[in-house]
Amino acid sequence: MSDQVAGLDWDDFRFVLAIVRGGTVSAAAKQLGVDHTTVIRRVDRLERHLSAKLFDRRKTGYVLTEAGHRVAVSAEEIESTIVANQDIIGGSKSHLTGTVRIGAPDGFGSHYLASRLVGFADLYPDLDLQLVATARLFSLSKREADIAISLSMPKEGRTVGRKLIDYSLGLYASPAYLAASPAIKMRDDLKAHRFVGYIEELLYTPELDYLPQVSPKISAKFRSANLIAQLNATLSGFGIAVLPHFMAATYPQLQPVLPEKITILRSFWLLMHADSKDLARIRAVADYIYAVVERDRALFNPR
Repeated sequence: MSDQVAGLDWDDFRFVLAIVRGGTVSAAAKQLGVDHTTVIRRVDRLERHLSAKLFDRRKTGYVLTEAGHRVAVSAEEIESTIVANQDIIGGSKSHLTGTVRIGAPDGFGSHYLASRLVGFADLYPDLDLQLVATARLFSLSKREADIAISLSMPKEGRTVGRKLIDYSLGLYASPAYLAASPAIKMRDDLKAHRFVGYIEELLYTPELDYLPQVSPKISAKFRSANLIAQLNATLSGFGIAVLPHFMAATYPQLQPVLPEKITILRSFWLLMHADSKDLARIRAVADYIYAVVERDRALFNPR
């Protein structure tokens, strides 16, 4: 073993991670429960042992150098290994810190997932969660998200993941709209009705192009790139919309339209980058999402 490695204190890597996650020495000191001079001293010591500058000290905070980025990645791997061993040996929940960003479609993210993350926060109170719930694709390679919920599995890139859940969609409308409109007994009757749907040129994935699958004779009179806006328009009585069952079930006033004749099936996939999938904080969030979705399986596909 070299003198350089022998002189390392592996605990110093925690201080690097704390600065990366907090952005400043003060935030790192607060997270670790020490004074800021201790944080500076420990990082300085690690830089001397590694003969490398890990941070550029700027007025706005500490910014990783190229060498610092490599060390931070190694530090996360060390942390993950320690956490995994603690779970195996101790059988208890481990202490996790840092931030995990989840990218998800607006309906799944805002309507379903946001209200169910409190259980995770209770398990890991020092881990910060960020939920970006919007209708778009997320680049894991550019670190736009640590975990992405997608409607398909990418064919390229260093992305890993598996199917999260199949979910069903159907036609729904408000009682007020149906009472004031022609009766609907068969698919051909739909051409006399107003529809709510997506703006075609803003579709970020073909899986959202529902209306042609319902009937080539219909088109939306109200369009939005946001599913929550479509839901609200439907609730107000604008017309008929294709909505996921896990959303529509929350509003008992919504009435299904031709439920025995029209059902659309889609899938959610949970994706992570191959380089970060085994990090303890990311793995913990992913496992939690899998668990809550499995618990609510009947909500997504009641049939």
